[in-house]
Amino acid sequence: MSLPQSAHRSRTPLSPALTGTAMAVASMSTIQLGLALSVPLVDRLGALGTTGLRLAWAGLLLLVLIRPRLRDFTGRDLRACVALGLVSAGMMVCFMMAVTRLPLGTASALEFLGPLAVSLCGPGRGRARWTALAAVGLVALTEPWHGGIDPAGAGFALAAAACWAAYILLTQRVGDSVTGLNGLAVSMPVAGLVGLLVAAPSDLGRVTWPLLVTMLGLAALSAVLPFVLEFLALRRLTASGFGTLMSLEPAIALVAGVLVLGQLPGPASAAGVVCVVLAGIGAIRSGARPSGPSADPGLPAEPDVVGAASR
Repeated sequence: MSLPQSAHRSRTPLSPALTGTAMAVASMSTIQLGLALSVPLVDRLGALGTTGLRLAWAGLLLLVLIRPRLRDFTGRDLRACVALGLVSAGMMVCFMMAVTRLPLGTASALEFLGPLAVSLCGPGRGRARWTALAAVGLVALTEPWHGGIDPAGAGFALAAAACWAAYILLTQRVGDSVTGLNGLAVSMPVAGLVGLLVAAPSDLGRVTWPLLVTMLGLAALSAVLPFVLEFLALRRLTASGFGTLMSLEPAIALVAGVLVLGQLPGPASAAGVVCVVLAGIGAIRSGARPSGPSADPGLPAEPDVVGAASR
């Protein structure tokens, strides 16, 4: 007996663009909440110590929970996972080094040049229009004209931007070729090891057991969960669509600042929120990855993410 037409409609799955967008927004929200909660720890552990411990805990958690088997990886896939771990660590470490030398808004605006570059180079009608609107919103949000530019700080921020662009492309490459979350379970321990090596000479001597336990919770909230969600989102969105969608992150950071830190936005920031939200809506409508063999001759069709993740 066939089901009524309304029942068929109710069981229609969400579009890849909508599902990927929800995952990306959830990822950005948990990252910003974790950063807001980490503010008091930076004074006690230092920027590098906080970043290194968060990455190390995230890598260990994923390694224990997923338990990837290296024999399941091809040499090419393994190299891509290691590269993803290196750029993930570089992105987080370089950004933390930038914000110790630049105003946070200036550093954020410079770092976002990475995703904007991915968006500008990607396919899709109206891509330049949405990217330009996101750029206007970012300038309004961050107001970089209020602070000077330190050359070393600008260099670190631009390095973080390059790492962020590479992270988007490599995450999509690994997600398309490696089953489930196994690629992330290899790349994050690499990032954690790099983070610890960078932080060890300066900040790890301040670690206490209570701080270590606190960082475990923050790693789960602001590293493991966001990276997993981004990993899955990039299986459903184009890299260029994902890059433009990341323009929502400054707006989410502004909301987190209001709710957690009591930082109220000014008129320019409010206008910037409107711009980046509109750009994000544009990215949602044009950023879904095509499925099937025609999607990309060099990559497999979109996998069954739920089944892969459950394995």
